[in-house]
Amino acid sequence: MASHFAGIDVGASATKVAVVDEQGDLQGHAVRRSGVDFAASAQEGFQRALAMAGLQAQDIAGVISTGYGRKNVPFAGASRTEIACHGAGAYFHYPQAITVVDIGGQDNKIIKLDAQGRRKSFKMNRKCAAGTGAFLEEMALRLDLELGAMNQLAAAAREEVTLGAFCTVFTGTELLSKIREGVRVEPLVKGLFRSVVKRVREMDTLTNLVVMTGGVVAHNPFLMEMMAQEVGREVVTTPRPQLNGAWGAALLARDQLT
Repeated sequence: MASHFAGIDVGASATKVAVVDEQGDLQGHAVRRSGVDFAASAQEGFQRALAMAGLQAQDIAGVISTGYGRKNVPFAGASRTEIACHGAGAYFHYPQAITVVDIGGQDNKIIKLDAQGRRKSFKMNRKCAAGTGAFLEEMALRLDLELGAMNQLAAAAREEVTLGAFCTVFTGTELLSKIREGVRVEPLVKGLFRSVVKRVREMDTLTNLVVMTGGVVAHNPFLMEMMAQEVGREVVTTPRPQLNGAWGAALLARDQLT
């Protein structure tokens, strides 16, 4: 009998796939750019995750899709919201009252769960790219940096430049002004990271254990240290933060069928 489950998280920037067993443990996974053909990205990611797990499609008992393009996964048996899936993924690793902070390519999410994993509230920021992965990507271009270099630069900074603007356009202008003044790049990048943290904190209070997830956190773990400084206590993440939504979708598929 089929005894594995899959979750497909089709984001605006990246498509993530997770395959889990009956215990919910990750057996295979994949991340690829979503591109313009969400269905093709989901299918290719699914095949890659199956190959990693050493499985065939017939070994999968259920598939749930989530994310921006969740309606574009024809082989999914059902779809669930990002809120439900990100909450399920984080709670699997931290079964207690938690606040999930997911920083994605296009939006941020704050999800509060009680000790039983039930959702108490959620907030999403979709009106502006500031504070998201798209914001950092645009700022990397303005600074002529590889996106992957920003975390190391921020962590190495001994000082920090306070940036007044939150808007992506105005922040870009402010960065250029600072560069003309001769400000070094490291404190500028740390200032950008601080902008991300502050934008998240503006969305809602961060209570209980804070669990940060998403591709931005996966590639920029220094953001967790800065968030811990802001809230004055430990901030944690899941084993594979970029896969959290897909992992949660796979867990919901398992719970639906077992």
